[in-house]
Amino acid sequence: MSVLSEQVDARPPQPPSARRGKRLLRAIAAGTLLAAGIGASTQPVAQQAPESHVRRVKVLIISMFAPEAQPWIDQLGLTQAVPVPGLSIDYPNVHCNASDVCQLTTGMGKANAASSVSALIYSGQFDLSRTYFLVAGIAGIDPSQGTLGTAAWARYLVDSDLAWELDAREIPANWPNGFIGINTQGPGQKPPLNYRTEVFRVNEALLQKALALSKGAVLDDNATARAYRANYPSAPANQPPTVVQCDTAAGNTYWHGALLGQREAAWVKLLTDGQGTYCTTQQEDNATFEALTRGSKAGLLDLQRVAVLRTASNFDRPYPGQTPYDSLVNSNSGGFVPSLNNLYLAGGPLVNDIVTRWSAWKHGVPSP
Repeated sequence: MSVLSEQVDARPPQPPSARRGKRLLRAIAAGTLLAAGIGASTQPVAQQAPESHVRRVKVLIISMFAPEAQPWIDQLGLTQAVPVPGLSIDYPNVHCNASDVCQLTTGMGKANAASSVSALIYSGQFDLSRTYFLVAGIAGIDPSQGTLGTAAWARYLVDSDLAWELDAREIPANWPNGFIGINTQGPGQKPPLNYRTEVFRVNEALLQKALALSKGAVLDDNATARAYRANYPSAPANQPPTVVQCDTAAGNTYWHGALLGQREAAWVKLLTDGQGTYCTTQQEDNATFEALTRGSKAGLLDLQRVAVLRTASNFDRPYPGQTPYDSLVNSNSGGFVPSLNNLYLAGGPLVNDIVTRWSAWKHGVPSP
Protein backbone atom coordinates (compact mmCIF):
# COMPACT_ATOMS: atom_id res chain seq x y z
CA MET A 1 0.00 0.00 0.00
CA SER A 2 1.16 3.46 -0.69
CA VAL A 3 1.87 4.85 2.71
CA LEU A 4 0.61 8.45 2.83
CA SER A 5 -0.03 7.17 3.07
CA GLU A 6 -17.62 -2.25 -12.75
CA GLN A 7 -24.69 -1.77 -15.57
CA VAL A 8 -27.39 0.54 -15.61
CA ASP A 9 -30.12 -0.42 -18.10
CA ALA A 10 -31.90 2.90 -18.21
CA ARG A 11 -30.17 6.22 -18.64
CA PRO A 12 -31.83 9.61 -18.21
CA PRO A 13 -32.17 11.73 -21.34
CA GLN A 14 -29.23 14.02 -21.93
CA PRO A 15 -29.24 17.57 -23.20
CA PRO A 16 -27.99 18.15 -26.77
CA SER A 17 -24.75 19.65 -25.48
CA ALA A 18 -23.97 16.49 -23.51
CA ARG A 19 -24.72 14.28 -26.52
CA ARG A 20 -22.51 16.45 -28.71
CA GLY A 21 -19.77 16.22 -26.08
CA LYS A 22 -19.98 12.44 -26.02
CA ARG A 23 -19.85 12.28 -29.83
CA LEU A 24 -16.74 14.43 -29.72
CA LEU A 25 -15.13 12.20 -27.08
CA ARG A 26 -15.92 9.10 -29.16
CA ALA A 27 -14.34 10.73 -32.18
CA ILE A 28 -11.24 11.60 -30.19
CA ALA A 29 -11.03 8.06 -28.77
CA ALA A 30 -11.39 6.54 -32.24
CA GLY A 31 -8.56 8.73 -33.48
CA THR A 32 -6.46 7.83 -30.47
CA LEU A 33 -6.47 4.14 -31.33
CA LEU A 34 -4.71 5.09 -34.56
CA ALA A 35 -2.28 7.38 -32.88
CA ALA A 36 0.22 5.54 -30.83
CA GLY A 37 2.26 2.90 -32.58
CA ILE A 38 2.94 -0.81 -32.68
CA GLY A 39 2.63 -3.21 -29.77
CA ALA A 40 3.97 -6.72 -29.34
CA SER A 41 3.87 -8.95 -32.37
CA THR A 42 0.93 -10.90 -30.94
CA GLN A 43 -1.15 -7.72 -30.58
CA PRO A 44 -3.18 -5.75 -33.15
CA VAL A 45 -1.12 -3.16 -34.98
CA ALA A 46 -2.28 0.42 -34.59
CA GLN A 47 -1.61 2.96 -37.31
CA GLN A 48 0.91 5.61 -36.32
CA ALA A 49 -0.21 9.22 -36.25
CA PRO A 50 1.94 11.89 -37.92
CA GLU A 51 5.22 12.18 -36.07
CA SER A 52 4.65 15.76 -35.03
CA HIS A 53 1.50 14.77 -33.12
CA VAL A 54 3.06 12.32 -30.71
CA ARG A 55 5.99 12.15 -28.36
CA ARG A 56 8.14 9.05 -28.47
CA VAL A 57 8.84 7.65 -25.01
CA LYS A 58 11.67 5.27 -24.20
CA VAL A 59 10.83 4.86 -20.52
CA LEU A 60 7.66 5.80 -18.62
CA ILE A 61 7.98 5.79 -14.85
CA ILE A 62 4.64 5.35 -13.08
CA SER A 63 4.41 6.82 -9.58
CA MET A 64 1.36 6.97 -7.35
CA PHE A 65 1.83 10.17 -5.39
CA ALA A 66 4.13 13.16 -5.35
CA PRO A 67 6.86 11.93 -2.97
CA GLU A 68 7.38 8.85 -5.16
CA ALA A 69 7.71 11.05 -8.24
CA GLN A 70 10.15 13.59 -6.86
CA PRO A 71 13.36 11.49 -6.89
CA TRP A 72 12.84 10.78 -10.59
CA ILE A 73 12.05 14.38 -11.43
CA ASP A 74 15.14 15.57 -9.59
CA GLN A 75 17.61 12.91 -10.71
CA LEU A 76 16.55 12.73 -14.37
CA GLY A 77 15.81 16.39 -14.94
CA LEU A 78 12.18 15.81 -15.88
CA THR A 79 11.51 19.51 -16.33
CA GLN A 80 9.14 19.37 -19.32
CA ALA A 81 5.52 19.39 -18.10
CA VAL A 82 3.03 17.89 -20.56
CA PRO A 83 -0.65 18.36 -19.62
CA VAL A 84 -2.84 15.34 -20.42
CA PRO A 85 -6.66 15.45 -20.22
CA GLY A 86 -8.08 12.88 -17.84
CA LEU A 87 -5.20 12.67 -15.42
CA SER A 88 -5.72 13.18 -11.70
CA ILE A 89 -6.73 16.71 -10.77
CA ASP A 90 -3.80 16.65 -8.35
CA TYR A 91 -1.28 15.51 -10.97
CA PRO A 92 -2.42 16.90 -14.35
CA ASN A 93 0.99 16.80 -16.06
CA VAL A 94 3.37 14.14 -17.33
CA HIS A 95 6.99 15.13 -16.72
CA CYS A 96 9.59 14.42 -19.43
CA ASN A 97 13.16 15.18 -20.41
CA ALA A 98 15.10 15.46 -23.66
CA SER A 99 16.21 11.81 -23.40
CA ASP A 100 12.61 10.59 -23.93
CA VAL A 101 12.08 9.56 -20.33
CA CYS A 102 8.70 10.54 -18.89
CA GLN A 103 7.01 10.17 -15.51
CA LEU A 104 3.30 9.87 -14.65
CA THR A 105 1.77 10.30 -11.20
CA THR A 106 -1.55 8.48 -11.06
CA GLY A 107 -2.96 9.30 -7.64
CA MET A 108 -3.29 6.62 -4.98
CA GLY A 109 -5.61 3.60 -5.04
CA LYS A 110 -6.88 1.37 -7.81
CA ALA A 111 -9.42 3.78 -9.33
CA ASN A 112 -6.89 6.56 -9.68
CA ALA A 113 -4.20 4.24 -11.02
CA ALA A 114 -6.36 2.66 -13.73
CA SER A 115 -7.95 5.97 -14.74
CA SER A 116 -4.71 7.91 -15.05
CA VAL A 117 -2.79 5.21 -16.90
CA SER A 118 -5.70 4.79 -19.32
CA ALA A 119 -5.94 8.53 -19.89
CA LEU A 120 -2.29 8.67 -20.88
CA ILE A 121 -2.46 5.59 -23.13
CA TYR A 122 -5.45 6.85 -25.12
CA SER A 123 -4.52 10.53 -25.13
CA GLY A 124 -2.89 10.33 -28.56
CA GLN A 125 -0.01 12.43 -27.25
CA PHE A 126 2.54 9.66 -26.76
CA ASP A 127 4.05 6.92 -28.93
CA LEU A 128 4.24 4.02 -26.48
CA SER A 129 4.94 1.31 -29.05
CA ARG A 130 8.48 0.74 -27.80
CA THR A 131 8.15 2.20 -24.33
CA TYR A 132 9.43 0.43 -21.25
CA PHE A 133 7.21 0.97 -18.21
CA LEU A 134 8.57 1.05 -14.69
CA VAL A 135 5.91 1.00 -11.98
CA ALA A 136 7.80 2.30 -8.97
CA GLY A 137 6.28 3.00 -5.58
CA ILE A 138 6.63 2.43 -1.86
CA ALA A 139 4.94 -0.33 0.12
CA GLY A 140 4.64 -2.20 3.38
CA ILE A 141 6.84 -5.26 3.74
CA ASP A 142 6.71 -8.64 5.47
CA PRO A 143 9.62 -8.71 7.96
CA SER A 144 10.34 -12.31 6.97
CA GLN A 145 11.13 -11.11 3.45
CA GLY A 146 12.75 -7.72 3.83
CA THR A 147 13.27 -4.63 5.90
CA LEU A 148 12.84 -0.90 5.85
CA GLY A 149 14.25 0.38 2.55
CA THR A 150 14.29 -3.01 0.82
CA ALA A 151 13.84 -2.75 -2.94
CA ALA A 152 11.70 -5.64 -4.23
CA TRP A 153 11.23 -6.45 -7.90
CA ALA A 154 7.96 -8.37 -8.44
CA ARG A 155 7.35 -11.39 -10.63
CA TYR A 156 3.69 -11.80 -9.61
CA LEU A 157 1.09 -9.11 -8.95
CA VAL A 158 -1.84 -10.42 -6.90
CA ASP A 159 -5.11 -8.63 -6.15
CA SER A 160 -5.99 -8.96 -2.49
CA ASP A 161 -9.45 -7.35 -2.72
CA LEU A 162 -11.27 -9.73 -5.06
CA ALA A 163 -12.64 -12.26 -2.59
CA TRP A 164 -15.57 -13.26 -0.43
CA GLU A 165 -15.25 -12.39 3.24
CA LEU A 166 -17.07 -13.28 6.44
CA ASP A 167 -16.49 -11.52 9.71
CA ALA A 168 -13.85 -13.49 11.60
CA ARG A 169 -16.22 -13.73 14.59
CA GLU A 170 -18.79 -15.60 12.49
CA ILE A 171 -16.67 -18.12 10.60
CA PRO A 172 -16.67 -21.94 10.97
CA ALA A 173 -14.47 -23.07 13.83
CA ASN A 174 -11.90 -24.74 11.57
CA TRP A 175 -11.32 -21.72 9.32
CA PRO A 176 -8.17 -19.62 9.82
CA ASN A 177 -10.02 -16.46 8.78
CA GLY A 178 -13.09 -15.31 6.87
CA PHE A 179 -11.29 -14.58 3.59
CA ILE A 180 -12.11 -17.07 0.80
CA GLY A 181 -12.05 -17.13 -2.97
CA ILE A 182 -15.15 -16.06 -4.87
CA ASN A 183 -17.29 -19.09 -5.86
CA THR A 184 -15.35 -21.46 -3.62
CA GLN A 185 -16.46 -23.44 -0.57
CA GLY A 186 -13.79 -22.36 1.86
CA PRO A 187 -10.19 -21.42 2.60
CA GLY A 188 -7.42 -22.89 0.47
CA GLN A 189 -9.57 -23.38 -2.64
CA LYS A 190 -8.32 -21.45 -5.65
CA PRO A 191 -11.12 -19.40 -7.17
CA PRO A 192 -11.92 -19.25 -10.88
CA LEU A 193 -10.15 -16.18 -12.21
CA ASN A 194 -13.28 -14.67 -13.73
CA TYR A 195 -12.26 -11.06 -13.20
CA ARG A 196 -9.10 -11.56 -15.27
CA THR A 197 -7.22 -9.16 -13.02
CA GLU A 198 -6.62 -11.39 -10.00
CA VAL A 199 -3.02 -12.24 -10.82
CA PHE A 200 -0.47 -11.08 -13.37
CA ARG A 201 3.07 -12.15 -14.15
CA VAL A 202 5.66 -9.80 -15.59
CA ASN A 203 8.14 -10.64 -18.34
CA GLU A 204 10.81 -12.84 -16.78
CA ALA A 205 13.58 -11.58 -19.07
CA LEU A 206 12.95 -7.98 -18.06
CA LEU A 207 12.69 -8.95 -14.40
CA GLN A 208 16.04 -10.70 -14.50
CA LYS A 209 17.62 -7.76 -16.33
CA ALA A 210 16.32 -5.35 -13.71
CA LEU A 211 17.68 -7.54 -10.92
CA ALA A 212 21.08 -7.85 -12.56
CA LEU A 213 21.40 -4.12 -13.12
CA SER A 214 20.38 -3.19 -9.58
CA LYS A 215 21.92 -5.96 -7.48
CA GLY A 216 24.96 -3.87 -6.60
CA ALA A 217 23.02 -0.75 -5.67
CA VAL A 218 23.96 0.89 -2.40
CA LEU A 219 20.59 1.67 -0.86
CA ASP A 220 19.74 4.58 1.39
CA ASP A 221 19.25 4.09 5.12
CA ASN A 222 19.17 6.24 8.25
CA ALA A 223 19.70 6.03 11.99
CA THR A 224 15.98 5.97 12.83
CA ALA A 225 15.37 3.02 10.50
CA ARG A 226 18.37 1.16 11.88
CA ALA A 227 17.16 1.60 15.43
CA TYR A 228 13.58 0.61 14.58
CA ARG A 229 14.47 -2.55 12.67
CA ALA A 230 16.58 -3.68 15.63
CA ASN A 231 13.27 -4.43 17.40
CA TYR A 232 12.73 -7.36 15.04
CA PRO A 233 14.56 -10.47 16.27
CA SER A 234 15.67 -12.03 12.99
CA ALA A 235 16.96 -11.37 9.50
CA PRO A 236 16.19 -9.93 7.08
CA ALA A 237 14.03 -7.56 9.13
CA ASN A 238 16.90 -6.44 11.35
CA GLN A 239 19.48 -6.17 8.56
CA PRO A 240 20.29 -3.30 6.18
CA PRO A 241 18.16 -3.01 3.03
CA THR A 242 19.08 -4.84 -0.17
CA VAL A 243 17.63 -5.48 -3.62
CA VAL A 244 15.51 -8.64 -3.69
CA GLN A 245 12.93 -10.45 -5.80
CA CYS A 246 9.59 -11.21 -4.18
CA ASP A 247 5.98 -10.54 -5.02
CA THR A 248 3.42 -7.86 -4.36
CA ALA A 249 -0.24 -7.76 -3.38
CA ALA A 250 -2.59 -4.89 -4.25
CA GLY A 251 -5.59 -3.94 -2.15
CA ASN A 252 -7.38 -0.68 -1.48
CA THR A 253 -7.67 -1.53 2.22
CA TYR A 254 -4.57 -0.52 4.17
CA TRP A 255 -4.43 -3.53 6.48
CA HIS A 256 -1.90 -4.20 9.22
CA GLY A 257 -0.87 -7.04 11.53
CA ALA A 258 0.63 -10.53 11.62
CA LEU A 259 -2.66 -12.42 11.15
CA LEU A 260 -3.66 -10.40 8.11
CA GLY A 261 -0.11 -10.78 6.85
CA GLN A 262 -0.35 -14.55 7.14
CA ARG A 263 -3.60 -14.40 5.19
CA GLU A 264 -1.94 -12.30 2.50
CA ALA A 265 0.98 -14.69 2.12
CA ALA A 266 -1.37 -17.68 1.81
CA TRP A 267 -3.50 -15.83 -0.76
CA VAL A 268 -0.48 -15.04 -2.94
CA LYS A 269 0.65 -18.68 -2.77
CA LEU A 270 -2.85 -19.87 -3.70
CA LEU A 271 -3.34 -17.59 -6.68
CA THR A 272 0.13 -18.25 -8.07
CA ASP A 273 -0.13 -22.04 -7.69
CA GLY A 274 2.57 -21.99 -5.04
CA GLN A 275 5.06 -20.09 -7.17
CA GLY A 276 4.77 -16.60 -5.69
CA THR A 277 6.20 -15.27 -2.46
CA TYR A 278 4.36 -12.39 -0.84
CA CYS A 279 6.51 -9.60 0.48
CA THR A 280 5.06 -6.17 -0.31
CA THR A 281 1.60 -4.71 0.09
CA GLN A 282 0.33 -1.70 -1.85
CA GLN A 283 -2.84 -0.26 -3.37
CA GLU A 284 -2.44 0.04 -7.15
CA ASP A 285 -0.38 -2.43 -9.15
CA ASN A 286 -3.06 -4.81 -10.47
CA ALA A 287 -5.13 -1.83 -11.60
CA THR A 288 -2.13 -0.27 -13.31
CA PHE A 289 -1.19 -3.55 -15.00
CA GLU A 290 -4.75 -4.14 -16.23
CA ALA A 291 -4.83 -0.67 -17.82
CA LEU A 292 -1.55 -1.48 -19.53
CA THR A 293 -2.93 -4.88 -20.58
CA ARG A 294 -5.85 -3.23 -22.35
CA GLY A 295 -3.52 -0.77 -24.04
CA SER A 296 -1.45 -3.70 -25.25
CA LYS A 297 -4.53 -5.46 -26.62
CA ALA A 298 -5.37 -2.25 -28.48
CA GLY A 299 -1.96 -2.39 -30.14
CA LEU A 300 -0.66 0.71 -28.42
CA LEU A 301 2.08 -0.75 -26.22
CA ASP A 302 4.07 -3.89 -25.48
CA LEU A 303 3.10 -5.61 -22.21
CA GLN A 304 6.41 -7.48 -22.20
CA ARG A 305 8.09 -4.18 -21.36
CA VAL A 306 6.61 -3.67 -17.88
CA ALA A 307 8.63 -3.93 -14.66
CA VAL A 308 7.31 -3.44 -11.13
CA LEU A 309 9.43 -2.20 -8.24
CA ARG A 310 8.31 -1.57 -4.67
CA THR A 311 10.49 -0.23 -1.88
CA ALA A 312 9.62 -0.74 1.78
CA SER A 313 8.60 2.31 3.78
CA ASN A 314 7.20 0.32 6.71
CA PHE A 315 6.70 -3.16 8.08
CA ASP A 316 3.27 -4.72 7.55
CA ARG A 317 3.10 -6.00 11.15
CA PRO A 318 4.45 -5.08 14.59
CA TYR A 319 7.60 -6.29 16.26
CA PRO A 320 7.31 -8.59 19.32
CA GLY A 321 5.70 -6.76 22.22
CA GLN A 322 4.18 -4.03 20.07
CA THR A 323 0.46 -3.94 19.30
CA PRO A 324 -0.74 -3.80 15.69
CA TYR A 325 -2.49 -0.53 16.52
CA ASP A 326 0.66 1.11 17.81
CA SER A 327 2.64 -0.22 14.88
CA LEU A 328 0.13 1.23 12.43
CA VAL A 329 -0.74 4.53 14.07
CA ASN A 330 1.92 5.57 16.53
CA SER A 331 5.26 4.34 15.24
CA ASN A 332 7.97 6.24 13.38
CA SER A 333 10.03 3.59 11.64
CA GLY A 334 12.22 6.00 9.72
CA GLY A 335 11.65 4.04 6.52
CA PHE A 336 9.75 6.64 4.52
CA VAL A 337 12.61 8.76 3.20
CA PRO A 338 14.95 5.84 2.42
CA SER A 339 12.16 4.04 0.58
CA LEU A 340 11.65 7.09 -1.64
CA ASN A 341 15.34 7.49 -2.36
CA ASN A 342 15.68 3.78 -3.06
CA LEU A 343 13.14 3.95 -5.85
CA TYR A 344 15.74 5.75 -7.93
CA LEU A 345 18.76 3.97 -6.48
CA ALA A 346 17.31 0.55 -7.38
CA GLY A 347 15.24 1.52 -10.43
CA GLY A 348 17.59 4.06 -11.93
CA PRO A 349 20.12 1.55 -13.27
CA LEU A 350 17.41 -0.04 -15.43
CA VAL A 351 16.15 3.30 -16.71
CA ASN A 352 19.64 4.57 -17.45
CA ASP A 353 20.71 1.38 -19.21
CA ILE A 354 17.65 1.49 -21.47
CA VAL A 355 18.30 5.10 -22.42
CA THR A 356 22.05 4.93 -22.89
CA ARG A 357 21.91 1.62 -24.78
CA TRP A 358 18.69 2.26 -26.69
CA SER A 359 19.96 0.50 -29.82
CA ALA A 360 20.19 -2.70 -27.75
CA TRP A 361 16.82 -2.21 -26.02
CA LYS A 362 14.51 -0.75 -28.66
CA HIS A 363 13.62 -4.07 -30.27
CA GLY A 364 13.13 -5.87 -26.94
CA VAL A 365 14.92 -6.90 -23.78
CA PRO A 366 18.54 -7.60 -24.74
CA SER A 367 20.20 -10.90 -23.95
CA PRO A 368 22.59 -10.89 -21.00
